Amino acid sequence: MPPEEADALVKAAVRHGLAGFVEHALSRAGTALPEEAHALLRREARAGAARGMGVRALLVRGVEALAAVDVVPVLLKGYGLARRLYPEPLQRATTDVDLLVARAQVPCAVHALEGLGLTVRASGGDRDDTHHLELTGPAGLVELHYRALAGYGQALEGDALVARAEDAELDGLRVRYLRAEDEAVYLALHASNHLLQRLAWLFDLKLLARAKPHLDWDGVVACARETGLPHLAWYAWDAAHRLLGAPVPERVLQALAPPVWQRALAARLFSGPRLLDAALARNKPAWVAAKLALAPRVRPMARYALRRLRGRWARGG
Repeated sequence: MPPEEADALVKAAVRHGLAGFVEHALSRAGTALPEEAHALLRREARAGAARGMGVRALLVRGVEALAAVDVVPVLLKGYGLARRLYPEPLQRATTDVDLLVARAQVPCAVHALEGLGLTVRASGGDRDDTHHLELTGPAGLVELHYRALAGYGQALEGDALVARAEDAELDGLRVRYLRAEDEAVYLALHASNHLLQRLAWLFDLKLLARAKPHLDWDGVVACARETGLPHLAWYAWDAAHRLLGAPVPERVLQALAPPVWQRALAARLFSGPRLLDAALARNKPAWVAAKLALAPRVRPMARYALRRLRGRWARGG
C-alpha cells in the first residue's frame, strides 16, 4: 500500500473510532502497512484499548454501586455493545459509560454513583432537550439516561425501553440490554442524531444485523414508527447497507424511507467520501442546516433550534 494511502487509512480509522478493529482486520488479512503508518495505527489502537479498559473499570464499579440499591441498568452502546458484537471489545473506541434507568430510579441511581466520587455536572440545556445526567470524576464520565436520546426536537422516552429490556450478565454482574428490535432502532437513531459522522456507529449496525440473523425486522419497523422518528432510522440503516453491506431487507428500508427529496439529500450528505471526511462535524452552520433539512417533522426541529439560539444569546454566546 502506498504511504499516502496508508496514512489516510490510519487517520480515518482513528477519526471514526475503529483503529483497533482496523489493526485486527489488516493483521488477519495479512496486509502490511508502511512502517510509519503501522506504528501510528498500533499506537492509536493501544491508546484506545487503554481508554477502553478505564471505561470498563468504571462500568463495573457503576453496575456494582447500582446493584447495592437494587437498580439493574440497561447498558447503552459502549463496552457492553462491543463485548457482544466485536471480536475483542477493546477494538471499538469508547470514552464514557452510558446507562439507562427508569425515571423513578434516577434519584437513587445518582446517589449510588456519587458514592464513586462522581458529581453531577451542571447542564446548560433546556430540560425538554436533555435526556441524561452527566456524572464526572477522576474515574471518568457516566451518562445516566432517563431518555434513550433527545434530538431533532423530539425525545425517545426510556421507561418503555427499560420495561422491554432483557436480562443479561457482564463479568458476573447483572445487567440489562435493550431488546434486539429496540436496539436496532436506538443505535440507528443515535447515529442519525449525530449525522452519521462516526463510521463506527454504522459498523455497529452491520455487526448487529449479522449477529442477529433472526432479527424481527417487522418489529424493527414497528418500533421505529412508534418513536415518531422512522426517517432517522432509515438514514442510518440505508447508509450502513449502501456503504458497508449491512444485511437489512430492502422492504424494511422501503417501509422507513422519508420523502424522495430527503432520500436524495441524504445520499449526497451521507456519501462515502463525505462521511469518511466527517465534514459536517467541523462545520456548525452546515450541521444545523442538515438537521433542519433532514428532520422528520419541521416544527419540533425549528422550535429546538430556536431554543438553542435563545440559550446561546442568554449566555452571551
